[in-house]
Amino acid sequence: MSKVSVLVVDDATFIRDLVKKGLRDHFPGVQIVEAINGRKAQQLLGRQSVDLILCDWEMPEMTGLELLSWCREQDNLKTVPFIMVTSRGDKDNVVQAIQAGVSDFIGKPFSNEQLVTKVKKALSRAGKLQTLMASAPPKMLSSGGFANDSLAALTGGQAQVIKPTAAPADAAAPRPVVQATPAASAKSAGQAPGGRGQGQLRLPGGTMNCVIKALSLKDAQLVVKRAELLPQVLESAVLDLEQGEGGEVARLNGYLHAVAALEPKPDSEWLVLTFKFVDRDPQKLDYLSRLIARGTTQKHFVPGA
Repeated sequence: MSKVSVLVVDDATFIRDLVKKGLRDHFPGVQIVEAINGRKAQQLLGRQSVDLILCDWEMPEMTGLELLSWCREQDNLKTVPFIMVTSRGDKDNVVQAIQAGVSDFIGKPFSNEQLVTKVKKALSRAGKLQTLMASAPPKMLSSGGFANDSLAALTGGQAQVIKPTAAPADAAAPRPVVQATPAASAKSAGQAPGGRGQGQLRLPGGTMNCVIKALSLKDAQLVVKRAELLPQVLESAVLDLEQGEGGEVARLNGYLHAVAALEPKPDSEWLVLTFKFVDRDPQKLDYLSRLIARGTTQKHFVPGA
């Protein structure tokens, strides 16, 4: 019986590895191929066929949207399900992808369960789901696989500096970015309004207001208040930095490298998160460089100040 093949396209190695693990845990019979950008994916698709494409939007050399448009022009790829992975929730981008022939969206960040649901839906529509499940070892089918395994968000892509806009009501579209003014973020974080370095950390389970304690081209030190939503190490996320003029938001993709208590006591109310960036594209580095040059950090964060 022929195997079901899924192409994963993302310029971040860490994210591709997470996606491959998630797919193999839930679909043991799946065959996975990968590409670091749209151009490499285009070359791969010229040599072999696939049954599903999971593609990041922003990548160097060729974007996900450009790859999608090219696929829909090829006779053998016109009907292949194409799921766009994106943190772009604004209506114009969603409409643009729909017009290009996208099959579905996954908003960043998202959980393993959301990824599996989207993949099952796409393969079912293409008539490939039964073939995939039939190729799985009987033991995996009877146990349900690793249904409780946790997969973080797909976050590959470039940093974007955009104007916040309302997302469409369509349930298939990515969720809109929840905006908060620096004053509101500071108030929620327990700090006096007017401080610099405010932002929001979007995790698969929800959104947390944060204060940027330190920032470099490789990572950010974030201070958050302990809540029911507890960040997990290696959990992927999107960091929204509300530092631009006119309410602009920079969406930076990465994962949590470390979680520690800010205060030297077991019941510390504040946590320090080390957020590692996964993309090295010029646009992202340029924006981070400008933020660092402006000194957009909380040099001396005092809990409850």
